[in-house]
Amino acid sequence: MLKQCMLVLLAAGLISISASFAAAQDSSSNNQPSSPSQDGGGRHHGPPDPARRTAELTKRLKLTSDQQTKVQDILQSERSQMESLHQDTSQSQQDRRAKMMDIHKTSDAQIRTLLDSNQQKKWDAMEAEREQRMQDHHPGGPEAGQQGPPPQQ
Repeated sequence: MLKQCMLVLLAAGLISISASFAAAQDSSSNNQPSSPSQDGGGRHHGPPDPARRTAELTKRLKLTSDQQTKVQDILQSERSQMESLHQDTSQSQQDRRAKMMDIHKTSDAQIRTLLDSNQQKKWDAMEAEREQRMQDHHPGGPEAGQQGPPPQQ
């Protein structure tokens, strides 16, 4: 009888532990989509959401509604191109990275042409900050990473 009670208590304990673990996992996975907006929107991996990025640019550059529509279209196109390129395994990683950089530069140039002179100054400052962060994160720039041996997989 005592053994049965102990087994029942042990089973109940295990069930409650696994239930609380599952609830914690559900809670953390439900919070993940909102976490990029909580940390500034730029500290997540994967392609940025065009609507979120447009909203951020609208706030920082004071975009007009016409500019917002055009910027979001450009960012949506950029994201689609990036996703297609990411799926393309026929090219080397280095070639895909170079193409992604070209796509990003093209999108940035298209956005810049939509801006007035004051917005362009702010845009240029934002781009300089982004470049500095990239340099701080990857000292030596992308070329330095290409000189060494390819990363181990």
